[in-house]
Amino acid sequence: MSETAAVPTAPLRARAEIDLAALRANVRALRARAKGAALMAVVKSDAYGHGAVPCARAAVEAGATWLGTATPEEALALRAAGLDTRVLCWLWVPGGPWREAIEADIDVALSGMWALREVTEAARQAGRPARVQLKADTGLGRNGCQPADWPELVAEALRAEREGLVRVTGLWSHFACADEPGHPSIAAQLTRFREMVAYAEEQGVRPEVRHLANSPATLTLPETHFDLVRPGIAMYGVSPSPEIGTPADFGLRPVMTLSASLALVKHVPGGHGVSYGHHYVTPGETTLGLVPVGYADGIPRHASGTGPVLVDGKWRTVAGRVAMDQFVVDLGGDEPPVGAEAVLFGPGDRGEPTAEDWAQACGTIAYEIVTRIGTRVPRVYVNGEEEG
Repeated sequence: MSETAAVPTAPLRARAEIDLAALRANVRALRARAKGAALMAVVKSDAYGHGAVPCARAAVEAGATWLGTATPEEALALRAAGLDTRVLCWLWVPGGPWREAIEADIDVALSGMWALREVTEAARQAGRPARVQLKADTGLGRNGCQPADWPELVAEALRAEREGLVRVTGLWSHFACADEPGHPSIAAQLTRFREMVAYAEEQGVRPEVRHLANSPATLTLPETHFDLVRPGIAMYGVSPSPEIGTPADFGLRPVMTLSASLALVKHVPGGHGVSYGHHYVTPGETTLGLVPVGYADGIPRHASGTGPVLVDGKWRTVAGRVAMDQFVVDLGGDEPPVGAEAVLFGPGDRGEPTAEDWAQACGTIAYEIVTRIGTRVPRVYVNGEEEG
């Protein structure tokens, strides 16, 4: 099935083009690295800004057998869209939609006794068992059950399973530093995970899946793959860290290309201040191009004076401050027409910057660059149908 709308006939102020063929190819490349482990396509945060439902469908077409979300609302939205693949969601707060998740056949992650109590009560109300996965804190220090509390959680989950209220479908954890090759915490967490899984299985847990590997671990740590890998950012063709390599090093291709149409091109004299605060002043007579996206669209304000943009075949730099709805580039006397394309980032095939280039310019990570692109920027999906 072809996703979105056809490519618009009129130019858009801005667009995020999402290449679903690239996403499918990335999923296949990641599956090949997993060497027999199943693959969970993580589509949290609207698929890292790419669009959860179209990306989930493309990932399933490419062989993903699980989908992962942070919030239950994200998981329920996948079900509402007709996706019947296994779904795991892991970020719960008291009073969450446990019953709705149970009735939608969504696997829910439990990190502590309060969550087990709430999900078992919801299962009684629903009249069917909840599919639950126990999450271990092996060293990340965020969500997950501490080793000291693991015996109680395991025992109570098994009791609830005997009562027909839950089915323990998974045991899992998450790395803290898998994107830093050789970091000592990697081996320590892997050892702790094996110990906590072994304890649960000795007590009688029979999980369908055991999983630990995020994107960097999927790419570089085969010993962590277990039954299932959970690539997130790598699925979208962005490297988890420059330290482990570029997307091309792993056969991955960036999925999103962000561009805008120049809203104005004008001549200005030397010494002319540009944008708020006049942090940029033209060094001589020049031309300025107005790019009609700003921090309300997710363009980092930290890109002021540093963000790279391809206009008229040349790299330009954000001149002065990024404003709410727009920023300026110094065109150096060139005169592209109004409406000409300004490419902020993409795969790099045409010489344009990448999301990693923007991350370096802003002192952040590429995850943030793609995820923060806002809803004012329409997603335009291409290659929505498989060939053949």
